[in-house]
Amino acid sequence: MVPNNHPITQSPNHPITQSPKILNTLIRWSSAVMLFLLVSRGVFAAEYTNKTTANGLGHNTVYGVYASGTTVYAATNEGLSISTDSGNSFTNKTAAANGLGSDLVSGVYASGTTVYAATNEGLSISTDSGNSFTNKTTAAGLGDNWVLGVYASGTTVYAATSSGLSISTDSGNSFTNKTTAAGLGSNWVNGVYASGTTVYAATDGGLSISTDSGTSFTNKTTADGLGDGDDTIYGVYASGTTVYAATAGGLSISTDSGNSFTNKATAAGLGDNWVHGVYASGTTVYAATDGGGLSISTDSGNSFTNKATAAGLGSNWVLGVYASGTTIYAATGGGLSFSAPATPVSAALFSIKDKPVVFSQELKE
Repeated sequence: MVPNNHPITQSPNHPITQSPKILNTLIRWSSAVMLFLLVSRGVFAAEYTNKTTANGLGHNTVYGVYASGTTVYAATNEGLSISTDSGNSFTNKTAAANGLGSDLVSGVYASGTTVYAATNEGLSISTDSGNSFTNKTTAAGLGDNWVLGVYASGTTVYAATSSGLSISTDSGNSFTNKTTAAGLGSNWVNGVYASGTTVYAATDGGLSISTDSGTSFTNKTTADGLGDGDDTIYGVYASGTTVYAATAGGLSISTDSGNSFTNKATAAGLGDNWVHGVYASGTTVYAATDGGGLSISTDSGNSFTNKATAAGLGSNWVLGVYASGTTIYAATGGGLSFSAPATPVSAALFSIKDKPVVFSQELKE
C-alpha cells in the first residue's frame, strides 16, 4: 500500500500519467497476481447451484435425492421432480397426473427405467422412467401406507414404513412386513439400505441389522456407541464393513460391520449434531445436518468441513444427500443444491501480453 503522503499520481519524477505502457504492465501484473491469490484461496472454487420451483421443482422443500447419469430425482413436498439434463430443469410428477400415491414424497430410488417413490399414501413404482406410477399400499402387504424411505436391489424392494420394514422379492408386487417381533428396534422405520444379504433399518429405537436378508434383526443403540440422545436413527448407509448412522446426536461410524460405533459431532466439524442423512464414497463422507449445512469429510469421517448457504446451498436445513461421480446433490429446505467439488489449486497459468506466467508455489497462510 502506498503511504498517503506519497500518492503515485503525484510523483514529480515519474508521473504514471506520462507512461501508459508502465501503467498497463502494472495493471496486468497486479491482475494476474490477484487472480492467482483468489484461486489459490478457493474464492473461485466451484460453488453450489440451487434449483427451485422456478426450475420446475414441485416444491422448494426437498426431502431426498437420487441421481444416475444425467437423470436426477428430487423427492419434494409436492411431487416427484425429475430432470433429464443433469438438474438444469425438472418435470414434476404428481398423484393426479401420474399416479403417485400422494404428492408428499419422502424418498426416491431408481434402477434403470424403474423408479420408486416413497409417499405418505403408499409406495409408488414406475417402470417407464417416471412417466406413470402404480401405487402399492397395505393391500399389497405394506406395514403402513406412510412410506418414509425406499431401496431396491434386483427384484428385492425394501420400504421403510411407519409400521415396520416391508420387503418384496417380486419387484414390489407383494410385501412381507417385519416388525419388532423380528428384532427391529421400533416399528417406525425412517430409512433402509441393503448390501447382499445384509439389511440395515434406521428406526426410532436404534439401528437394526439383519444378515439373513431381513428375516431377523439385531438392534444397535447408544449402548453400542450410537449418537447421544435417544436411539432414533434417521438414515443409514454402508460400504463393506463400514456403516454410517445418522442420529440426533451426531454421525455414528462403525468399521466392524455395525458391532460398535464411534460418534462424530460438532467437535469434529459437523454443522450440527442432528444428522438427517448420510452418504459415502471411498474416503469421502457426506452428512446432511439440521440447520447446520452439508458437512463433508475427506478422511473417512474423522473430520468435517461444513458447507452452508454462503457456499450456495438453498438452505442450511439439509434433509438428504447423494453423490454421483464428482457431483454432490443436497436436498434442502430451500431447493435442490448441487456442485462438483473443487480441486485444490497448486498451479495456475496466466498470460501478460500473450506471454505465459506460471505460478506453481502454493501460498501459505
